[in-house]
Amino acid sequence: MKLKLYQVDAFTEKLFGGNPAAVCPLDRWLDDELLQNIAAENNLSETAFFVKTDKGYHLRWFTPTVEVDLCGHATLAAAHVLFNVLKIEKTSIVFDSLSGQLFVTKSGDLITLDFPSGNSVKIETTVNHLNCINLSPIEVYYAKKMMFILRDESEVRNAVPNFEEIIKLETDGLIITAKGNEVDFVSRYFAPHAGIPEDPVTGSAHTILTPHWSNKLNKKKLIALQISGRGGSLICEDCNDRVKISGNAVLYSEGEIYL
Repeated sequence: MKLKLYQVDAFTEKLFGGNPAAVCPLDRWLDDELLQNIAAENNLSETAFFVKTDKGYHLRWFTPTVEVDLCGHATLAAAHVLFNVLKIEKTSIVFDSLSGQLFVTKSGDLITLDFPSGNSVKIETTVNHLNCINLSPIEVYYAKKMMFILRDESEVRNAVPNFEEIIKLETDGLIITAKGNEVDFVSRYFAPHAGIPEDPVTGSAHTILTPHWSNKLNKKKLIALQISGRGGSLICEDCNDRVKISGNAVLYSEGEIYL
């Protein structure tokens, strides 16, 4: 059996930036163990698999170690493949996923994801939190992912994660964030429990970041940077119970898997 495999750099306008994702279109669902093995072999933060349905596509995401219930950059990558490589004759897609229906639209080169919002709740800072990075957060929030608010962009850039302690948080991962110098906000994201020490650009984290910073800055539309080594840019909009996240993507490679 041969399967097509694409690698796409998401949330970037140029190759070798943003977050690389593998995209594997399927005619039918394969055994979960095989999907997980493919994702492990690809060794990217996520591999997206999709199967066409009557209403759109069923979409799933796997890290090298686990299946996840939401992934932004791999959704953007899958949409880029459908729109620009497979040339579907539509400018909108409905993906059915573990997080419900996800809506994606294309306008020029820009692809917009419409995801459920992840509103966060402020919680008490504990010793566990203080051990996760080399800096003390000024506030801590929780919304499936843990979120540390730091004092400024330089603290986000210079933070050193302690992965052994981050794993102990028993969350989907750790976001660190602060108001940006030239954009509305900046962030980084760590998910060592899922085999991703630091994720280059994380769409799902921005479902939590967007409503937080929208409230703090009193504006609905925001420009964000994830300041990892590769870096990535996102245009975010708070739509109350939904979040719109827009970005570009670039095809890096196209090949075949032999099974």
